[in-house]
Amino acid sequence: MSTPPSLHALIAALKTLPGIGPKSAQRMAFHLMQRDQKTAADLATALNNALIKLKHCSLCNTFSEVDLCDVCSDEKRQHTLLCVVEMPTDLMMLEQTLAFHGLYFVLMGRLSPLDGIGPKDIALERLLERASDGIVKEVILATNFTTEGEATAHYLAEMLRARGLKVSRIARGMPVGGELEHVDAGTLAQAMIERRSV
Repeated sequence: MSTPPSLHALIAALKTLPGIGPKSAQRMAFHLMQRDQKTAADLATALNNALIKLKHCSLCNTFSEVDLCDVCSDEKRQHTLLCVVEMPTDLMMLEQTLAFHGLYFVLMGRLSPLDGIGPKDIALERLLERASDGIVKEVILATNFTTEGEATAHYLAEMLRARGLKVSRIARGMPVGGELEHVDAGTLAQAMIERRSV
């Protein structure tokens, strides 16, 4: 039996999501079409709205519907501290700890030469411009403790130190190979408190 083109396209689209394999994508597609069409319609609407409304914050590069996100527009934040993370999920996790009161910059990725992701594929130029604004005094590198995250942190540390900035790295209060979005808030808070110079 051949799969209708629209159903095949839905399965193919679902397969592109992280952690979703061919069988899971197929089950999801059949579930949405057969048993839960309201959720499918809500999902389609939410996705369409996000595509239309979301853009990048002009300062920190995270997703926002306005020019400056809530964190960047908060005048109570410490503007001399800039924490660099890989993804918006990492920023959200750090915010949940209530341990950091500075500002952020989201790279929207990490260096990974094996995957063809180099310095031009993540927002390094925007980060350098942001960190060199004359206000930032310390850049805290909070990339993941994966091979790629460590390589990204090392690369950034060299570039930022060359511009006369103090650079620190969050402490290894988290497991080696761990990713920020999967760590409990207490461990992540301790890692932020015990950051060290690199």
